[in-house]
Amino acid sequence: MSQARDHAGAHRPLRPIRGRTAPLRAFAQRRATSQLAAGVPVLPLLFVSVIVLVDVVGGAGMIWLSLLAAGPALAATTNGPRGVLCIGLLAAVLGARLGIRDGVPPSELAAVLSALTAVTLASGLASSLRGRRERVLAAVRSVAEAAQHALLTPIPETVGPFRVAVRYSAAAAEARIGGDLYALVSTPYGVRLIVGDVRGKGLPAVGTAALVLGVFREAAYDEPDLLAVVGRIERSLARNLGGDDFVTAVVAGYGQAGHLEVVNCGHAPPLLVRASGSVEAVEPTHPAPPLGLRALSGELPSLQVLPFADGDQLLLYTDGVTEARNHDREFYPLAEGLARHVCEEPARTLDALHDELLTYVGGRLHDDAALLLLRKPAASRTATAGPAASAPVASGPVVSASAPSGPVASASAASGPVVSATAACGPLASDPAVSGRPVSGRTASDLVVSPATGVGSDRL
Repeated sequence: MSQARDHAGAHRPLRPIRGRTAPLRAFAQRRATSQLAAGVPVLPLLFVSVIVLVDVVGGAGMIWLSLLAAGPALAATTNGPRGVLCIGLLAAVLGARLGIRDGVPPSELAAVLSALTAVTLASGLASSLRGRRERVLAAVRSVAEAAQHALLTPIPETVGPFRVAVRYSAAAAEARIGGDLYALVSTPYGVRLIVGDVRGKGLPAVGTAALVLGVFREAAYDEPDLLAVVGRIERSLARNLGGDDFVTAVVAGYGQAGHLEVVNCGHAPPLLVRASGSVEAVEPTHPAPPLGLRALSGELPSLQVLPFADGDQLLLYTDGVTEARNHDREFYPLAEGLARHVCEEPARTLDALHDELLTYVGGRLHDDAALLLLRKPAASRTATAGPAASAPVASGPVVSASAPSGPVASASAASGPVVSATAACGPLASDPAVSGRPVSGRTASDLVVSPATGVGSDRL
């Protein structure tokens, strides 16, 4: 019995709860009103209203009625086919009423209404085609945005011991990606990054950039030596590129605490910002050709070792930044702009640089431009390579070495050149406690020191 009563009670009509349905009804009404307002052809309505008002006040007759055809033509630029037909129908009805009121001959009025009908139909067709092109363009933009996320993956603000920021602008007005490339990965051999520029623009340049980034991300995890990473990219481009294609790039790695390795292959020199605020260009000690052209020149890239202490920053960029010109055809002074806007937050620095660059060129760049800023915070004391003793400030050359006869010394400030090596003379030994990676087949003569900058250079 109780089950029967419960079953019968289940079929009782439910009363609507007014307190819950009222907000939903109000939301639906607001949404419908907003959609209606968005679809109303306001400008064509105003134009038709002005024509009717002028005709009513002046009584000009045929002189103004022919201008009603501009209403549906104007609606085709802002509204869909339904809005165009509504404006055309309104213009036809008002034109007929005004023509009859003004005593326009029937033959002339019929000609005006026929022309108005033809313009309305043509405008409706044009509006339909425009809407279709806009939908296709929106789909292409979404695909380009997805391709950008797949090709140029977003870089987090913190990678390893570094704070990082990236700004990228494609030259094509409707594109999200171009021929510039960048990537930064954290590997077992430390943080490694690449910034490059592919010759040319468009889809071929995007394909080449995808090839370079794919090889770099794979080799950065596999190869303990940064020059070996560059070599794999070079071999891949030699197999896949044409004779006139090449890629300029800077590949950098932070495999040893306090030292940054840089390989420049025909690219613009990075800008090194010291903790004191001074800005200097990292010119290659042994210039190398761009990637893909090694077989033509026979020149091998060299490895530069830079002292990179807490508070230092490194800016990598493409030629779309330095070759940007103002109305006087003057190039943008990137080093001066960086010195003006540098701060402890890389994102704020690049925002200020990018805004100043767009203002300098007048609002739009004519080439792809990429900026990547790397900063080692002063509070970070993380060593990626291994334990090392800290030596006081020295007045002469500071050497970080694992020579059999001496301790490992690492200094963050010195008045002389800084050299990173694994032996004072003879073959370089592999010491994982210092570099975390083997270095084989090199001698002390392969390590080149620039007396002006204190930079060590290791030729392949």
